Amino acid sequence: MTRTVKRRSYRSEVRAAQAAATRQAILLAARELFTTEGYDCPIARIAERADVAVDTIYTSVGRKPALVLAVIDMVLGDADLPLPAEQRGYVQRIRAAAGAREKIAMYSGALAHLLPVVAPLQEALRDAGRKDPDCADTWARLLERRAGNMLLFAQDLRATGELRDDLDDQEVADVVWSTNSAEYYSLMSRRGWSPQQFGTHLEDMWTRMLVDPAVWVTSPAGGA
Repeated sequence: MTRTVKRRSYRSEVRAAQAAATRQAILLAARELFTTEGYDCPIARIAERADVAVDTIYTSVGRKPALVLAVIDMVLGDADLPLPAEQRGYVQRIRAAAGAREKIAMYSGALAHLLPVVAPLQEALRDAGRKDPDCADTWARLLERRAGNMLLFAQDLRATGELRDDLDDQEVADVVWSTNSAEYYSLMSRRGWSPQQFGTHLEDMWTRMLVDPAVWVTSPAGGA
């Protein structure tokens, strides 16, 4: 009995692999150009770098807002593909840490490294949203996604038993969400603050504002 060769299935797998390779080439080119040249880098430049047509970018990833959001997720995940928050290395390390102060120190340190790259893209996306509805929608979804992630961070901090009792999880999340924003980072940068100074500032502020003083006060003068 002659065995039937499933050629259609094989062709589908090849096409899927080719599509995935094309998408990754586009994303890598976009990350390189957006993080070096900024949001104003033309899509045509990305297409040229990835050796694809502009229309291929639109069908594979989407318009510029989707491409920028994908790049932000690549930078945040330190990966060659966009990663959701729960798969990012620094998020996993924070969740594995035992105490609230350690979690805060790890997160603020990660932000000192990440915000110089992603904050300009986030602000550019927000500014473009004043004229482009797709950019406005992507910016709004990014804000809500960040808010949800900060609530998870607040709940993770709460599980240590070291947070202030007079702040609920939503209040903790809102404090973190507002002070790790692109807007706040940019304001401090324009005042001459380095990324390292900003990270240290976040660690100190969040510790003093969110953690039970019985945990972090180590001297009569209140030093952390």
